Amino acid sequence: MSASPSVSAVARIAYLASDVLLNSLSPHAPSPFQVYLNKLSSSSGDRAAITHLPFGADAGSTLLRHRSARLISYTALAHPQLLNQLLLHLPELSSTSTVFHVAVTSDLSDALVLQSSLPFVLYSRTAQQAHDHALLASRLAFTESTAVLHIFHVGEESETVEELDGDRIAPFLYAERQSPRGSEQKSTLDPSALFKVYQSAALATVALVRRPLRPLTQHGAAEPHTVLFTLGRTALDYGIEGISFVDVALVKPLPSSAILGAVSPSVTRVIVLEQIHHWTMKWTPLYLEVVSAIQQAELSPSPVVQSGLLGEGSAITESDVTALIEKATVEAPSTRLALGPPPAEQSPPSTPHVPKHEAAYTKILANLFSGRLDILNSPDLVAQQGEVATTPEFALGRARGELEEREELVNAVHELLRDPSVTIEVHSLLSRWLAAKDDGVKSKQLGDELSAALEGEKLTSSAAQKILILRRLLPARSRWIIGSDAWAYDMGASGLHHAIASRLNVNVLILDTTPYTTRNSADPHRRKQDVGLYAMNHGDVFVASTAVYSSYAQVLQAIMEADRYDGPSVVLAYLPYNTEQTPALEILKETKLAVDSGYWPLYRWNPAKERAGKEPFSLDSDFVKNELQQFLDRQNHLSQLSRSRPELAAELVGSLGENLKQARKQRAQQSYNDLLTAIDAPPLTVLYASDGGRAEKVAKRLATRGKLRGLSTTVATFDSISIEDLAKEEMVAFVTSVAGQGEFPQNGRTFVKALSALTARGEKPLTSVRYSVFGLGDSHYWPRPEDAHYYNKAGKDLDARLAQLGAERFVPLGLGDDQDADGPETGYKAWEPLVWKALGVDAVAVTEQEPEPITNEHIKVASQYLRGTIAEGLADASTGALAPSDTQLTKFHGIYQQDDRDIRDERQAQGVEPAYSFMIRVRMPGGVCSPEQWLLLDQIADEHGNGSLKITTRQTFQYHGVIKRHLKTAIQDINRALLDTLAACGDVNRNVIVSTIPSLSKLHSQAYDFARRVSEHLLPRTSAYHEIWLDKKLVAGDAIKDIEPLYGEFYLPRKFKVAVAIPPNNDVDVFANDLGFIAIVENGELAGFNVSIGGGMGVTHGNKKTYPRAGSIIGFCTVAQGVDVAEKVMLVQRDNGNRADRKNARLKYTIDRMGLDAFTAEVERRLGYALAPARAYTFDRNVDDFGWVTGEDGRHHFTCFIENGRIQDEPGRDFKTGLREIAKVHRGTFRLTANQHLIITDVATEELSTIKRLLAEYKLDTLSYSGLRLSSSACVAFPTCGLAMAESERYLPILIDKVEKICEENGLRNDSIVMRMTGCPNGCARPYLAEVAFVGKAPGTYLMLLGGGYYGQRLNKIYRETVTEPEILAILRPMIKRYALERQSGERFGDFVIRAGYIAPTTEGKAWYDRMGGEGEHREISVAA
Repeated sequence: MSASPSVSAVARIAYLASDVLLNSLSPHAPSPFQVYLNKLSSSSGDRAAITHLPFGADAGSTLLRHRSARLISYTALAHPQLLNQLLLHLPELSSTSTVFHVAVTSDLSDALVLQSSLPFVLYSRTAQQAHDHALLASRLAFTESTAVLHIFHVGEESETVEELDGDRIAPFLYAERQSPRGSEQKSTLDPSALFKVYQSAALATVALVRRPLRPLTQHGAAEPHTVLFTLGRTALDYGIEGISFVDVALVKPLPSSAILGAVSPSVTRVIVLEQIHHWTMKWTPLYLEVVSAIQQAELSPSPVVQSGLLGEGSAITESDVTALIEKATVEAPSTRLALGPPPAEQSPPSTPHVPKHEAAYTKILANLFSGRLDILNSPDLVAQQGEVATTPEFALGRARGELEEREELVNAVHELLRDPSVTIEVHSLLSRWLAAKDDGVKSKQLGDELSAALEGEKLTSSAAQKILILRRLLPARSRWIIGSDAWAYDMGASGLHHAIASRLNVNVLILDTTPYTTRNSADPHRRKQDVGLYAMNHGDVFVASTAVYSSYAQVLQAIMEADRYDGPSVVLAYLPYNTEQTPALEILKETKLAVDSGYWPLYRWNPAKERAGKEPFSLDSDFVKNELQQFLDRQNHLSQLSRSRPELAAELVGSLGENLKQARKQRAQQSYNDLLTAIDAPPLTVLYASDGGRAEKVAKRLATRGKLRGLSTTVATFDSISIEDLAKEEMVAFVTSVAGQGEFPQNGRTFVKALSALTARGEKPLTSVRYSVFGLGDSHYWPRPEDAHYYNKAGKDLDARLAQLGAERFVPLGLGDDQDADGPETGYKAWEPLVWKALGVDAVAVTEQEPEPITNEHIKVASQYLRGTIAEGLADASTGALAPSDTQLTKFHGIYQQDDRDIRDERQAQGVEPAYSFMIRVRMPGGVCSPEQWLLLDQIADEHGNGSLKITTRQTFQYHGVIKRHLKTAIQDINRALLDTLAACGDVNRNVIVSTIPSLSKLHSQAYDFARRVSEHLLPRTSAYHEIWLDKKLVAGDAIKDIEPLYGEFYLPRKFKVAVAIPPNNDVDVFANDLGFIAIVENGELAGFNVSIGGGMGVTHGNKKTYPRAGSIIGFCTVAQGVDVAEKVMLVQRDNGNRADRKNARLKYTIDRMGLDAFTAEVERRLGYALAPARAYTFDRNVDDFGWVTGEDGRHHFTCFIENGRIQDEPGRDFKTGLREIAKVHRGTFRLTANQHLIITDVATEELSTIKRLLAEYKLDTLSYSGLRLSSSACVAFPTCGLAMAESERYLPILIDKVEKICEENGLRNDSIVMRMTGCPNGCARPYLAEVAFVGKAPGTYLMLLGGGYYGQRLNKIYRETVTEPEILAILRPMIKRYALERQSGERFGDFVIRAGYIAPTTEGKAWYDRMGGEGEHREISVAA
């Protein structure tokens, strides 16, 4: 329901007038107040503190908690469940400054139940009256410290309101009280005295708004014989002779004098009409007031007073009024009259809408308890039972009734067992059913057999008849009550308390939807997780705290344990979202923040285990160190656990300050060294903020050069220094790069936030500091004119803020631009000399050679063949990380150090190190895996990783979320599966990939064998891997005897990738690899390979010295020559690659620098022979062929669609479980594809039906996806990849949802369009060969590329340098429509956009930037400029 003019007006007054505003949400549709209040709070200054209460939550206790506020406002759409709950609190609330603004649609019954307990009740018919009465009610409540009820109609959209200027409201409310009552009269309930108070406040309001405000408005005949009092939304403005109308605006206090003033001596009849069709008492409230006033006045003659119902006001005519008067004269005075048609008969209650996100939990229940699930308060019951069917009390009553009936059923079975006339068969069934009555599956099966047997025997005993009557209860049911947020409030007063205290075998699932980032806007006194503690303190209740977007497996385990528990169970389920439009990605992020910060710990509490002598509490979440201690200290069973098992608390909450202490110790030592070496020149402090390391290198180089000039210098990150310490520094140089859209790098954000806070307060704590800032940026990164301010924004903002805080520049702001001739060095070379001049050391001659910066080449050669200090780092329990140099070396071992970027800011705010974890990549040449290996790898994911497996674009598995102490055991477990991780990453040959064409079984076997031999031949020979991870000790007195015959101690300049393609499918994108082998088949046999070299995907945004390149074919080799060719190509790269600049170190740059012919000649020289001329071949696609195919050998193969390669269990798609079950029975193999999908291969005909059944059971056989989705691919990106600039894996499916709708609108649902996305420009998902690609630049912002070849033969080109989702859809909509209408036969989308003039073709890697930005009318303006 949208906010009507009257609702908007009242909400605005309530917001501007109050200190605290509580709004109760509506049961189904959004509250009419909610959207408008949120809009007000986001656009206005600091006014009322708004709290939205879930529907059903008792607002009374929250209102009482804020009783000390100057003015409280409560807003709600009238509903009996909400308002009836307030009745208990009204005696206390009546003496508080509270205004109850209750909106009604047609009937006043629900709202008027409050009037008897409150001193003032106002009623508004129109939107303007609602606005003015809201002011009047606020004035009354504030000046008299009393509660006021304001009832008003939601009204029509067409109404207009003249609103009071907001600045005039506070002076009006806080003016001196006008009431003649003294403070000693506060407690009086005399209507006359209260009426005077009302009059005084009304006069003040009239003076403000310049509109009349009357308690009663009378119009019609001057000397009437009949008076009609009306309370409802109608306009009886008729000139009927002898009839007068009185519209009531003040319901209470309504003194007799005011009523009698409207009843002149000529009146013989009074009719009181009220719009209250659901009033449950005999006499209506206004009628009682009127009849009481007239009776007490003892008028002579006394008029007849009659009661009536006021119908739909808009449908009442003058003739209706005349008819009413005529009927009143003939009906008995006690007869209730009616004017106008009654409100339209309400249709049967519709089924309440269940928000789509909540289906995540209900689907789990349905899947787990299929056929026996009983949701006791299911929305489906509303049609038969009414709205009460969804209340917890109703559900609990249902549960009690069913359980009592089942107990009767059990008694009847016992009784029948004692009947000697029962046959042996029936007796056996009765006994077996009793033994299995609580088993969900067996009880149903035996129950059906028992019912059939009893009907067949035609037994007439009462016990047998009872069993047949109650047969529906023979199967054991899993009974659940699903509650909203409101259940997590007011435990003692809600149905939850009754459920817990009932001891019934019933399960309660409570959904908490408050997002973590808005948790502080909720009532701090109502920590909803306390429901779990409350239930645990009861002692006999199973309790679990779960979050489906954090741990699906834990949710399953908790729900199954709850079902098995004999007694009440409470499962708290976290599902943070604001609206149904909240994307799943946001829910995931909010959940991770809540769980990983400890705000929402995952646990299970099972009293049954305690009774069995086992530990009842299981903690299922990992990152809960900071807040867990507070959680444990609460008076509940968790604190008992902490006391009984102090080692657990110590482990979880143990000292997190060791790193901080060490850092302080090092800083103290550095300060001492500075003191000893200080010279007359002022000391220089160099602070940097850097994500990628570039600004850090500049800062450290500056500090080093300062030392060489005799300065005392220190260098540190922004966040390592406080503002207080900064104020003590004399000369400070700041160096910062830019992250995202002008944001500061991660290690500078806390510092900058502190600066911003001081700037906002106008403080100047840095008056003694002299500073200079150097910023690094890229003026072309945001090419559009409207985005130009993002260029070097971090440096510019820092420079301005420091000046605002009183600091003085000693050198003007310096800016380094990636687009300059020497990149940022151009600006830096101009800025650095000014620093030395300002410090007075510009004339100092530097004779000592500047230390060479440490690079990856130094780390490799000093590592003792990849050992480094990895072993020592693994043993260091004080941190979850390894040393920076070791993290470069672990890549060679297949391991990347990462941290959870979703919660990085939160953990930094908590003062703890990032949530470090590691990614492990398995080396699996050709992506072939046996079922036995699959089962072990699946187990490793659960025991050491985050529970999922990621299929990569290099045809192998990655594990994410492996913490340091699990690294070694994880790799040992991988080794037990006869696999390893050596050389899966690093500056070596990576995993060799092979086309997966299951129909060509023999050819694939030969290609796979070749790939395996290449992989083994190019494998590093260091024993460090086995020594560190597998505990294989060195011999000969620990002397290191390693030698690398191929790599040497420096290894390669950069990574080296090899692919083997089998035409006609280029699914491995052979031209994206450093070295490619294209299989040439002659007479059905593998004759050899065409050799392609120089492919590569990596790019650096804004650096035109970097570019993607498609491989070049240099000749043909036989199968026997292939391994030697691979070695020699790699060795030429080893000896000629650029080791000075890693951004230009890949083979593609070596070839372009040397020339293709010269590089080929060097390879052939080392081979000792020339390669043969390349032979003919044909590619026609680079996507996978999904579904079943039969190979040459008669075996069957099925290709599954695994979106973006993520194998995990999630609601409705238990892929991980399904593949585990298949691996248990499968006798063939699994093959991973380079497009991140999976092939179940070599299925024998006799096991075909079993595999098909399992595929169907776990929905792995679903292939009804769009051609676009089947052809898509994405890298991991957030939250684990440290290089990611934007979302990829988590966002691409959401984008495809929207783009495929465009395809469907144009008849292209089944057409394959290759779309790829990466979170950074390094190109893991091979985006530069896709027909459409998006490369992350900042959160929500991407580079858009078009024109790649459908089978990977041609690079695409940059079409737009900065696009967001709305721009993507706006670009693709007309483009796809035109493609559907104008494409030629067989023409692919990548070819079409070139022919249609959208983009120019890319002829070679070095020409990638040429003619970027579109062609002709499609050219981007900023590029053209």
